Formats: sequence, structure tokens, C-alpha cells
Amino acid sequence: MSNIKLFESKQIRTVWNEDDQKWYFVVEDIVLILTESNDPKQYIKRMRKRDVELAKGWVQIVPPLWVETVGGKQKMGCANAKSLLRIIQSIPSPKAEPFKLWLAQVGSDRLDEIENPAIVYA
Repeated sequence: MSNIKLFESKQIRTVWNEDDQKWYFVVEDIVLILTESNDPKQYIKRMRKRDVELAKGWVQIVPPLWVETVGGKQKMGCANAKSLLRIIQSIPSPKAEPFKLWLAQVGSDRLDEIENPAIVYA
């Protein structure tokens, strides 16, 4: 099953993974949108060189999955939401910053909840 999500009117290809019952997003699509790179594949290669820890776990967090493309089904690197947030942390782009700030806020809220379980966020 494939689906397309929109972000700022740009398409992000998605795939439902039956193995773990989660949606996966095509990493190249995300990188293209957040960096406006002319060559997202090269950008990903450079990003992996910059972030050694990300590169070490790349195969685990970005499995190749079958994705519907204009030319037919192709295997493409895809990431679930958790992995996608990790990848976005490595993108030095103004468009990635809102995601990073949101992630920092969610993390801070969660730490506050652990420290004081009576806290409830709306």
C-alpha cells in the first residue's frame, strides 16, 4: 500500500510496512523539501559523512522498501517517524529548524512529566 502526503504542497511518498505496522516516508523526498537540494541523494551521502553516528545505524533506520514511482515500483530508502526525526536532526537547514524545536519541546515536556507525573500538557 502506498500513499502520498503533502508538506508545503510538496509530495512525500509513503509506504505502509506490514512487518512493523508503521508508515514509512521516502527519505529523499524529505531531504529535498527541507534542503531544496538539487541532488538529494548526494546531500544524504554528505550528511552521512558529517554525522558518523547516523551513518553507523543507517541500514537499521532507513530500510529499502518498495515504493510506487512514475517508472513503476522501486526500492527506496524509507524511514518511520522516529528515524525520520533522527535524520532531521542532522539537516542544517532553516526549514528543518521548526521540527528540531518541536522535538526539543516534546523531549523537555516528557522529562518534566517523568520528574513530576502530576503535570498534564494540553
